[in-house]
Amino acid sequence: MKRLVMITIWISLAIFAAGTIQADGDPAAGQDKSQICAGCHGLDGNSLMPQNPVLAGQVPGYIAQQLAQFKSGVRKNAIMAGMTQLLSEQDMQDLDAWFSSQTAPSRIVSADDLELAHTGEKLYRGGDSEMSVPACMGCHGPAGFGIPPNYPRLTGQWPTYLENQLLAFKDGQRASPIMGPIAFRLSAEQIKALAVYMSALQ
Repeated sequence: MKRLVMITIWISLAIFAAGTIQADGDPAAGQDKSQICAGCHGLDGNSLMPQNPVLAGQVPGYIAQQLAQFKSGVRKNAIMAGMTQLLSEQDMQDLDAWFSSQTAPSRIVSADDLELAHTGEKLYRGGDSEMSVPACMGCHGPAGFGIPPNYPRLTGQWPTYLENQLLAFKDGQRASPIMGPIAFRLSAEQIKALAVYMSALQ
């Protein structure tokens, strides 16, 4: 329990330090530059492929941050590493401004996934003190809208993408001092439940 309290305090301090940041880029310039992104993420950032993330409506600053991490190699992805090599910091900020200004989709939980979503809801809102897993909404908000620039929007995202990213955090393929230890403690079934619930948050 003490460990869970310390994790929660650490996350709360990180959120406070992050504050509220607006994208510094030019949305119009970002729209022009986004044509190269459209094949995987859609013209307005609404990906049609579940394995590719929805970028529309993401919190300001997060996309630019992730693009920089792909370029530097901090975040590993062969496709995105190549796509970002010629992007300047201004390009990243412009793309961030464009995609964050777009409208994210709304999703609903299918009847077959209602039980999974219920399990996900309990974890998202209450965490699990026995496993030292804090409530997800502490960083991502009660409705999954995220907190700029470090804590991404989850609602409207593809559940497949959310599940894959949590699994990547769990096995160390994606590095994060916060998400790594949390995902490591979750089972594959709990991760799937969270993904289903988070994608349809309202």
